[in-house]
Amino acid sequence: MDFRRFLTFARWLARLGLIPAALFAAVPRAPDDLTPREADGYRGIWYMNQPLKDEHRYKYSGGFATYPQQHVPIAIHSPERGRTYFVFGGSAGKVSERGDELEHLVSYYDHATGTVPRPVRILRKRTENAHDNPVLSIDAEGHLFVFSAAHGTSRPSYVHRSARPHDITEWELLEKTNFSYPQPWHLPRSKRFLFLHTSYVKGERTLNWKTSADGRTWSAPQLLAHLEMGNYQVSFRDGDTDRVATAFDLHPAEGRAGKGLNYRTNLYFAETRDAGVSWTNAAGEKLVLPLRAAANPALVRDYRREDLSVYLKDIAFTAAGEPVILYLTSKGFNPGAASGPFQWHTARWDGRAWVFRASVTSDHNYDHGSFYIETDGRWRIVAPTDPGPQPWGTGGEMVMWTSRDAGLTWERARQLTKGSRYNHTYARKPVGAHADFYALWADGSPLEPTPSSLYFSTKEGRVFRLPNVMVGATAKPEPVP
Repeated sequence: MDFRRFLTFARWLARLGLIPAALFAAVPRAPDDLTPREADGYRGIWYMNQPLKDEHRYKYSGGFATYPQQHVPIAIHSPERGRTYFVFGGSAGKVSERGDELEHLVSYYDHATGTVPRPVRILRKRTENAHDNPVLSIDAEGHLFVFSAAHGTSRPSYVHRSARPHDITEWELLEKTNFSYPQPWHLPRSKRFLFLHTSYVKGERTLNWKTSADGRTWSAPQLLAHLEMGNYQVSFRDGDTDRVATAFDLHPAEGRAGKGLNYRTNLYFAETRDAGVSWTNAAGEKLVLPLRAAANPALVRDYRREDLSVYLKDIAFTAAGEPVILYLTSKGFNPGAASGPFQWHTARWDGRAWVFRASVTSDHNYDHGSFYIETDGRWRIVAPTDPGPQPWGTGGEMVMWTSRDAGLTWERARQLTKGSRYNHTYARKPVGAHADFYALWADGSPLEPTPSSLYFSTKEGRVFRLPNVMVGATAKPEPVP
């Protein structure tokens, strides 16, 4: 093992608390490469978390170019330019458990020509950790902003802005800072940014927000919630309004035969319609922030009492403005049948109360999918709900499900992938998703490091693979039978 890989391995052990972090605090880390350059294709990062001593190998793992769901948005459709812009975590080509380096890449799909350009690498981070993956935002003038995350406080985060509107070739570094699980929302009415993000406090994840008029100067972060040992959140914006909603969980300090993030439970909801000036629950009741008690007015359902884990997936809104949360429950964090059933649910606010309905099932906690509510009222899920070539591992075969009765019953509308070599993982929806570029994901084995390709599907269920290597300036994605 070379010295750089040894340091990466040692820091990973320190993050898990297996060795003192202070032993490596004084060891200099190679600087991130902040030189933007054109890449020659679309190759995703492979990543694993928490090795296990059983047949499942890892708590979760695979092709994680579009991981995690707490990073949102990663794709945005621009009707003005007829493009869907997207970012992803790419590989430097050293596919291994700990030897690769994460590249932050940005590109777009041109709906008129059906082509993609060569992606642009904004930076290379000296880590293989897909928790550092980027997210995307676009301001009212069309400038693209890329927020590059850090997992915890040991590495920096960055904010970049495109030099010109709707152009990905040149970038300006606005800020070197620190944030985790970034969720930047540009608000179309007020033309401000609302930046939801996580800050680590003594190893615990706290939910925060700040705002900006231009993406350069930001307000001080404000604490939204820090319940017991921390929280995860997913969020989404309601169409072209300034309304942003977040669903979050609880990392318990006690109960369920354990504590901490692996025992995540409970379901909460909060929203703001004025860029964080005020926050309410679904009933419109004002929340007094920060939220610190597990029992608070944002609580949607007390799953700790039911002895179930909660894995957040997505949020969407009905035509009437009703928020609907998609999430999964299970009996524990370990992969395998003993933690099942891995039951997906929707929780819909009907104006008076939350309505809970079970939907599909899958075989892993980290089988992430996206949730859509369309203008005709149809609900749609795109997720790896079928067992893949590596069953009981992260991901599987992608399936499109639809419901015409607000989640009461679900129909398998389309089998998106089949006979795959690797599991498909983390289907993600663009903001304002166009029918021709409806979901974006990657593949990779959850049992060992592998190369990873990127895919997208249309609303009708046609699947395309983005080119691993390009010889020209643009290329047409390859149809997947």
